[in-house]
Formats: sequence, structure tokens, C-alpha cells
Amino acid sequence: MTMPTPAPDSAALEALRAARQARMQAGLARRYRADSLFRWLGLGAVTFSGLVLVFLLVAMASNGWAGFQRSEIKLAVPISSAVQVDPQRLAQPDPLGALELAGLPGAVAGAAQRAYGPEGEDLLATGAWREVGAKLIADPALLSSQTLAVSLPASDDLANAQRGGGTPAAQAAAQKLVREGHLVRAFDSGFLVRADATSPQSVGIWGALKGSIMTMVVTLLLAFPVGVLSALYLEEYAGRSRWTDLIEISINNLAAVPSIIFGLLGLAVFLALFPNLRSAPLIGGMTLALMTMPVIVISGRNAIKAVPPSIRDAALAMGASPVQVVFHHVLPLALPGILTGTIIGMARALGETAPLLMIGMRAFVATPPSDFTSPATVLPVQIFLWSDEIDRGFIERTSAAIVVLLIFLLLMNGIAIYLRNRFEKRW
Repeated sequence: MTMPTPAPDSAALEALRAARQARMQAGLARRYRADSLFRWLGLGAVTFSGLVLVFLLVAMASNGWAGFQRSEIKLAVPISSAVQVDPQRLAQPDPLGALELAGLPGAVAGAAQRAYGPEGEDLLATGAWREVGAKLIADPALLSSQTLAVSLPASDDLANAQRGGGTPAAQAAAQKLVREGHLVRAFDSGFLVRADATSPQSVGIWGALKGSIMTMVVTLLLAFPVGVLSALYLEEYAGRSRWTDLIEISINNLAAVPSIIFGLLGLAVFLALFPNLRSAPLIGGMTLALMTMPVIVISGRNAIKAVPPSIRDAALAMGASPVQVVFHHVLPLALPGILTGTIIGMARALGETAPLLMIGMRAFVATPPSDFTSPATVLPVQIFLWSDEIDRGFIERTSAAIVVLLIFLLLMNGIAIYLRNRFEKRW
């Protein structure tokens, strides 16, 4: 005889249901706490990154501002009585040479001696008269002036004394000139238009900036089309085989190779083929193109993979040829992603120093490059060379050059981001 099953105790069921509900509430609370903790951790990471970026920008701006200034001596230079030259001569070749023969250097030196004593000429930087000559060339009407009030670069010793360096006697003399209003710290607009020099009072960044621009142009013209076409072939045309697998592995490895290896490659190959183009933007651009190309290929393949297959199927169904599908549909849709990879590669190339040092782009270049085969240097190398100088003036110029490099990088990235957004299409 089967015994009847006892009815469940309602109190026990209620207790079991309550325990189960409590466990669910506890688990839900833990998940909410984990989600809140993750949210705060993410916000903290973003805030920390933003603070580091702000600190970097503020530090570079505050240190770089001193690099955009220089010590200048105020002077009144006699012109009409001391410099005899035909104003029309200044419109002909070598106007500075004509002013030199007309006695402008002597007029500047004499004005300094009359204003500051027999040692007055030593207070001026070497070649300071050239800045007076530049003013006369820009405005020949100034040749008729009796005197011309100018602020000319001070000598390195006087500038160092104004910053607190040198001997106590030199510092006292500099402070006396500052109190009298003859020695000032002024914004050096010529820093952006001059090239390298042996004096921190006379250096400029234009030579290195122009070299960077020309090098980046060569890099982009070589790396972008080759990288994009390689990505298109590997993704759209090449079948899966050991050969393509080997190429893919090689490209991924090349993207992680240290940059100095590419410098050794440029030294061994490009300079061996073109020995007369050492330190030229053409060789530098070719070397950096080798380093940038794998990044463009990898990002290009990922962008092409992201294009929906339905786009290809629809184009083929409408009668488009495979080439038309690739260049009329796939490539325009993948172009924003390709440009993103190009931005990353070009930004890396812009800041590289090691490969360019290997091919000789660390030479002292006193004039900006005139073409892609002229000797040149680039901003990172120029910063490296100035940072190695002992003179404090070069340290300030280094900070200013870093600011110029950051602005150049932001400008280049801004243009690339605009182009990426311009070509972006949604589906």
C-alpha cells in the first residue's frame, strides 16, 4: 500500500523562496557595484589621461614661450649719412652684399660704440647688421632716414648674463642695461623663418620644418599608394595560400620592427644606390616610407574587410566588373579606415629620429633645403641636436621647437581627420 506524499509545509516554501530572492538580490547588487566600479575606473582613466595631456601641453607651452623670445639691444643707427647706396640696387640680386659694401656693418658698429662705449660692438650678436639690412631691403624708403631705431640681437654672453648665467660682473652689467631699458626680452618672429646657426640668438626652425614637410611629402607619396594597392590585392584578389600567409606574417612583423632597422636598410640600400643624396629629404622619405607602409597595409586590409559583402554582391548584380566593384564601391567605403591607419603611420614617421640619424640627417644645415635632393634636417633631429648643447639658450630653443613639432603634428592630423570625415559614408 502506497503511503500518501505529505503536503509541503507552506512556511518552508516561503523560507526557501525568500532565501532564493535574497541570493538574487545580492547577486544583482554585486553586478550593479561591479558596473559602477567599472564606470568610475573608466572615468578615472580618462580623467588621468586628460590631466597628463594638459600637464604636458602646459609644461611645453610655458617652457617653449621662453624659446620664442631673445635678448635684444635697442639702438639708433644712422642711415642717410653713413650708408650710401642707390635704392634701386636693393631690388637687384645680392642686396645684402650691396649694403655691406656701402658701409652698413660699420654704421651699426659705430652706433653701438657711441651708445654703449668702446665695448658696445661686443654687446651685439655676430651679423646683427643683417637684420638692419633686411629692414632696408623690405622698405628702401628708409634709406633717406637720418636714423633708424632698431632692436638687434644681443651677444650670447650678454643674453646668458640676462638669464642669470655668466660671471657676477656680466650679470650686473646686464641688469644695468635692463633697468635703463636698453636690454629687453622680445618675441623673436625670425625664429620661424631662419635656419640653424651656431648661436642660440640667431637660430631658427624653418630649415628643419621645411625638411620635415618635404620628407613627409615623399613618405606619403610612396607609402600611401603602394600600401593601399597592396591591401586591395591581398584582400580582394589574392587567394589563400602559403605564399599569401607568408606575406601576411611578414607585413605584421615589419610593423613591429624597431625603426632603427629601417635606418640601417636605408643606409645599406638607398645610400649605396644614391651616395650623393646623403641627408636629402628624398632618402629620408624613402626610408620612412618603408616603415610606414606596413601600418597602412594592415589598416587598409581591416578597413576593406569591414565593407559588407552585400555591397560587392549588389554591384556585381548591377553588372559592374570586379575592378569597378573595388574602385567604385569598396575603396571609397574603406577609405576612412585607410586614412586612419595613414594618420597613425605618418604621425609615427614624423616623430622618428633614429632612422634619419642613420642616413646622415643630423648634419649642420645653415640654409633651408631648396629641393628634395638638397641637404636637410628634420624637426626631431633638430630638437635632438639642440638638446645636446650646453648653452641654456639652446635648451629654451629646444622647448620652442617641441611646441612647433606638436603644432605641426596636430595640424597634419587635423587635415587627415577632415579628409577621413569628408570621405566617410554610412550604410
